[in-house]
Amino acid sequence: MNTHYRAVVIGGGVVGASVLYHLAKAGWTDIALIERDVLTAGSSWHAAGGIHALNADPNMAALQAYTIDLLSEIEAESGQDIGLTMSGGITFACDPDRWEWLQAAHRVYQSIGIDDTHLLSPREIADLHPLIDIAGVKGGLWADREGYVDPSGVVHAYARCARQRGADVIEHNRVLDLNRTPEDWQVVTEKGTIHARHVVNAAGLWAKQVGRMAGLELPVSPLSHHYLLTETIPEVAALDKPFPMAVDLEGFTYSRQHQKGMLLGIYEIDHAHWMMDGAPWDYGIELLQEDPDRIERELTMAFERFPVLQTAGIKDWVHGAFTFSPDGNPLVGPVDGVPGYWCACGVMAGFLQGGGVGRTLAEWMTEGETEADAWSMDIARYGPFASNKEYIRQTTGQFYSRRFVMTYPNEQLPAGRPLKMSPAHSEMTQAGARWGVSYGLEIPLYFAPKDFTETPSLRRSNAHPIVGAEARAVRETAGLLDIAGFSRYEVTGPGAPAYLDRLLACRLPEPGRAALAPMLAGSGRLRGDLTVFNWGDGRYWLMGSYYLRSWHMRWFHEQWTDGVMIEDISEEFIGFSLSGPNATAILDKLTDGPAALPFLGCGVMDVGLLRGHVARLSVTGELGYEISVRASGHIALRRALLEAGAGLGLVEFGYNALNALRLEKSFGAWNAEYTQDRTPAMVGLDRFICWDKDFLGHDAALAEREAGGPARRLVTLEVDAAGADASGYEPVWSGDRLTGFVTSGGYGHRLDMSLALALVDGADAAPGTELRVHVVGEERAARVIEPSPYDPAGKAMRG
Repeated sequence: MNTHYRAVVIGGGVVGASVLYHLAKAGWTDIALIERDVLTAGSSWHAAGGIHALNADPNMAALQAYTIDLLSEIEAESGQDIGLTMSGGITFACDPDRWEWLQAAHRVYQSIGIDDTHLLSPREIADLHPLIDIAGVKGGLWADREGYVDPSGVVHAYARCARQRGADVIEHNRVLDLNRTPEDWQVVTEKGTIHARHVVNAAGLWAKQVGRMAGLELPVSPLSHHYLLTETIPEVAALDKPFPMAVDLEGFTYSRQHQKGMLLGIYEIDHAHWMMDGAPWDYGIELLQEDPDRIERELTMAFERFPVLQTAGIKDWVHGAFTFSPDGNPLVGPVDGVPGYWCACGVMAGFLQGGGVGRTLAEWMTEGETEADAWSMDIARYGPFASNKEYIRQTTGQFYSRRFVMTYPNEQLPAGRPLKMSPAHSEMTQAGARWGVSYGLEIPLYFAPKDFTETPSLRRSNAHPIVGAEARAVRETAGLLDIAGFSRYEVTGPGAPAYLDRLLACRLPEPGRAALAPMLAGSGRLRGDLTVFNWGDGRYWLMGSYYLRSWHMRWFHEQWTDGVMIEDISEEFIGFSLSGPNATAILDKLTDGPAALPFLGCGVMDVGLLRGHVARLSVTGELGYEISVRASGHIALRRALLEAGAGLGLVEFGYNALNALRLEKSFGAWNAEYTQDRTPAMVGLDRFICWDKDFLGHDAALAEREAGGPARRLVTLEVDAAGADASGYEPVWSGDRLTGFVTSGGYGHRLDMSLALALVDGADAAPGTELRVHVVGEERAARVIEPSPYDPAGKAMRG
């Protein structure tokens, strides 16, 4: 063991070993992995070892596909047998909605490059998997790249590859403490203190404690999980090849062959947390006492679905703990305010996702950014609100119990809610608001009669006409939207103008003006789509998506320079957006001359009894104003605006209508059109770039422009839909060729048209091009239309 390393990885499970391997592969050889016991001790040694490329989150599916492709490479490189068996796999459904979801998922996988899947009839399922009773089965989805591995073999293969590339693996050496110095980290271990520039928390069941060593309360918790191993089953022994893996969506089980018998795993509804504050330090190659009574319901369904189990003997129960995050995805990346500290935690499917997690984190550490969009597993998707123990208990438990349960696009889940509410929440609830959640904050989706209940659906729900009425009201009269769900950052100090001029790719606005502001990384890829306001008194505001608060603040701090102060004021200032042809007349009743504000103008003025920050702009595409006040004035502002608009047709609307309105204007949204693996030219944000100044990412963006632009471009599609609309990641076809995929979609109520935004090959981007799109698994004709199909000249929003 050396006393100095460039990076130290804490944790010898599959994730820690993968991070070490990928760092070494990237050229960092002065690195070490420290394990308190032996490699695999914790969760890795008792994992079921199943691998499959399919995931409801397309980004995670791509991560898993990478991991699967990597496994054979590390086996060959290390010479370590990992027991890789590619049996193929079947996910099947009995519920009609789940079967419809599988048909849609098949098309989504095509759009992200997973082309080894196909749909199966019940008869085909029986032919491929003779142990399944297909009674009640509607259909299934086959994937070639499914199978299983020897968990211990995989961990040792990663570690051996890393050693061969120069890394150290140090076992039987617990990390006792972490101390941050101005230069590096002091990693205090049982065998001495190590100095390291970077520390990676890949501690698995002990991630909580290793987080606390750095002053962090990570949103993770272990939950216990059962699987059983049968004795030899004659029907299995008689097979000439391994039977496929199987996932029973209604039965909450997964299964695969184990020797001449079967492995059956259960994600029970009656979940059980274990050691929420982290496993005991002396816990290692151990299991928990099995609790078959808790999984009786799921076992009964499994024994009915696989009749051979009814006469099979159970050889072993495996009841161990795995660590989960609130949404089940990993927690990866740097931590704002804790330089040199990196997370690779909450990877509940380590053998399935560990390779992708290792590559992502290694890219981040060695290159400063990741090749693929890492948002789905970025630790910055959670803020301080997620450190609450009860929040963690509810959300991790909800995810575990819903592991195989389909969540509808319009379904709102209850765990950890309500947590944060804007001051006018109660009054808006009385007015019929139905709520969604963003970064712990309740945001209104739409307003409905008291006795209305929305039905979860993959298609247009029974809330469709309600949302349509709100959208039409914004077009015809005026609408009021709670924008507590927008983030706000205040930038001040003598260095603020220069800092923002470098940070943002747009021209910095003059006093009393606002501007749309793309923000880029050094690679020229996107880091934000913000609005910048110059209030004229030395204060600048940046506004964006509320759920990106931790992510944006981390980026702002990474680019920080002397003479600049940056404050997240999203809790301090909130407000409402007022949109529609009557917006000026309504606001005129409360303040002096809002019409004097030009389009994209901003100023501080009295609004009724309140002092408000008012800007003339709107995401709806109509004449509009965004009004921000101190949070204590939120209720008074709402009441004043509703009273002023009472005779002018003012109605409250929610974010579902806002989504429909912005699609009609071809306005993109973050994590839909705008992602950190795309460039501004791909998605049309290059029109807001000021090319004659120096900004972060300038050279890379200019190089793309001078080389003829990106291969794919964002277009607007009119879709011949019937009862369902595209939502995201559906494949787009030009003839039989996959030309791209939908980034987001919905129904344009002002135009009475189903719309989608999509990234397609440049050759198919011209208006009038005939294409096809799969919507909920059904092929639909579509055509490229001119952007901003509603009011293309922008006359309405400019007044």
